[in-house]
Amino acid sequence: MTSSLAAFSLSAFGRVSLDEGDKFTGDCETTNDILGPFYRPKAPLRQSLVYKGLKGNRINIVGQVYTDDCKTKLEDALVEIWHCDTEGEYDNESSEMLHRARWVTNKKGEYSFKTILPGKYLNGKLYRPSHIHFRVSCEGHQELISQIYFAGDPHITEDPWASQKKAEHRILAVQPVDIKGGLEVSFDIFLKKK
Repeated sequence: MTSSLAAFSLSAFGRVSLDEGDKFTGDCETTNDILGPFYRPKAPLRQSLVYKGLKGNRINIVGQVYTDDCKTKLEDALVEIWHCDTEGEYDNESSEMLHRARWVTNKKGEYSFKTILPGKYLNGKLYRPSHIHFRVSCEGHQELISQIYFAGDPHITEDPWASQKKAEHRILAVQPVDIKGGLEVSFDIFLKKK
């Protein structure tokens, strides 16, 4: 699958410091990434993107959404994700909206999705590394458009977006979390106030 990808502005990953009153302060804004051409609005409200016959390694994506003070958790933040299947194809037309979901954070700012590790597709002559798109919004905060990538993916170094220094905190490890081979990726999100 070949596509040209629209670029959006990128912001720097924040810093946290201890002030004179022993309080943490800083700008913990999660960096933006490209939206890409395959976003579809109004994905289903669901946490599981798994369905019968789905191919691919199952993973759980978990995290919390915070404001830019680095510690206040945001309830009712809308977290949207979308990604391709193991063959590198996006569901751009079906009513099932496969590999697409939205969920609202709970009182602890938590979200989670059960899905698969996405495949890859050609962007020009290069493969894009496996990635999952995120769009996160919350009242009083700037909307975040971003992506996560996976540690050890050999296509990160040549990808024009994943290889940027601004993406280094979004290249995440896939961790085994139980005795049955369950895999998890943790991605905490920090939104900047308007």
